[in-house]
Amino acid sequence: MTALLEVRHATRRFAGLVAVNDVSLTLAQGEILGLIGPNGAGKTTLISLISGTLAPSDGELLFQGESINRLPAFRRARLGIGRTFQIMRPFPGLSVLDNVAVGALFGRAGGQSRLALAREQARACLEFVGLDKYIDQRADELGGPGRKRLELAKALAMQPKLLLCDEIMAGLTHVEIDEVIDLLRKVRELGISILVIEHVIKAIKSLSDRLLVLHHGEKIADGTPEAVLSDPVVVQAYLGKKRP
Repeated sequence: MTALLEVRHATRRFAGLVAVNDVSLTLAQGEILGLIGPNGAGKTTLISLISGTLAPSDGELLFQGESINRLPAFRRARLGIGRTFQIMRPFPGLSVLDNVAVGALFGRAGGQSRLALAREQARACLEFVGLDKYIDQRADELGGPGRKRLELAKALAMQPKLLLCDEIMAGLTHVEIDEVIDLLRKVRELGISILVIEHVIKAIKSLSDRLLVLHHGEKIADGTPEAVLSDPVVVQAYLGKKRP
């Protein structure tokens, strides 16, 4: 498979703290890569380096073979890098439909040129994630599970080639987690590659083609879910005595 994303020796320092230290990874076209590790391991920082909300202190990031180090987040979004956020902040006062239309207006290749077209695209995304019944509701009135689906719809409206998901299953019930897993598999069927952060081990194991583990900002494992989750280093650093 062709590499869609390459991260080469990425490092991010915050004064004396090294949040991400010399991390390299590749993500192939059509692949789902799970990113796991303890709290504070550097997972969200790594996603922020890829999306452009943070700049690397060292290292290089390539998307479709081209360096994106110097590109701001909006330019990366127009190339096809979409993201959901762990802390969900819908645009206040806007409807569910118009929250997603914003993504359609500013997405890949510059987004839709007209609001009517953006809203049409937003409706399709909301139907895809199962929120089409709430299009006229104010987005800030949605509950937690609804806001997570809204985050996904906003990102999909940007027509990404790569989707970065930050704990999209956190706080959900077992039934809701299964629904999100099915949804992300359908996203992959659209030809979208996915990098997903998740702490629900059974979910990430069943969803991912590969797992990458961070600990204290460093990569300690990268491989198939079965191999990674049975690695003694991973068990000691992240899973403890319990194994999935």
